[in-house]
Amino acid sequence: MIWRGRNFSVDFSDGRSRVMGILNVTPDSFSDGGSFTNPKAAVARALAMVEAGAEIIDVGGESSRPGSASVSLDEELRRVIPVVEHLTRGALSIALRPLISVDTTKSEVARRALEAGAHIINDISAGCFDPAMLATVARAGAGLVLMHMQGTPQTMQLDPRYDDVANEVTGFLRERLAAAEAAGIAAEQIAVDPGIGFGKTVEHNLTLLRRLSAVCAFGRPVLIGVSRKSLIAKLLGADGKNPDALRQGSITAAVWAVAHGARIVRVHDVAETAQALRVIDEFRRKP
Repeated sequence: MIWRGRNFSVDFSDGRSRVMGILNVTPDSFSDGGSFTNPKAAVARALAMVEAGAEIIDVGGESSRPGSASVSLDEELRRVIPVVEHLTRGALSIALRPLISVDTTKSEVARRALEAGAHIINDISAGCFDPAMLATVARAGAGLVLMHMQGTPQTMQLDPRYDDVANEVTGFLRERLAAAEAAGIAAEQIAVDPGIGFGKTVEHNLTLLRRLSAVCAFGRPVLIGVSRKSLIAKLLGADGKNPDALRQGSITAAVWAVAHGARIVRVHDVAETAQALRVIDEFRRKP
């Protein structure tokens, strides 16, 4: 299985999972909001994550935590583009340079980020919020992550309901894969994400993780983001605002996801997760 865009390629045939490091350049993200709003701090954080084992850095300029407020296009561009430019134009050595993903639902942010050298657009709305998104990604020949979310960040956790969460999530992703391909995005450029924590209760999230094979059946790389989310805090009875209290649970969830077919995990604690995944990858490797 290969995930390939015009200017990047990730070959999963070696059996290795990949770590996507979270780089929130926002003042209000649920775990690390405000920590990396300065471009120099953001680049330093990216370098530390790459050295710790991240092969993809996911830059986000708009919080998607439950109840978060949207930001203007100009503000999101102000937060994101300088960081992408620093990361793709010399801030990191060639030997360490990772793939750059940009977490956005706005096609203009995507266009500007891809022009600045980003490789992948990670759209939590799967191209539903901005009708120009899929065409923008197609024109750039970029990679795309399609994620499922019920509602919007402002409404998604008010009262999420499903008759069959796994069937409904996979049905949505199937429709969005078809829409992306119809827009001119090759299947091999697309990864999918069931959207853990995005319009789901604890039981919905657990069902999706237990039935991850249904998402893997698309034959595309599956990305899972569960790091430090309320699911982990609720399962552990831990303080959701204390990253240390959620670290081990988050790593365990990442290992579970990879053991059941995920190929990319989006995480805060890169070094610890990368170490755990090296072990599980060896366990999974066929002799």
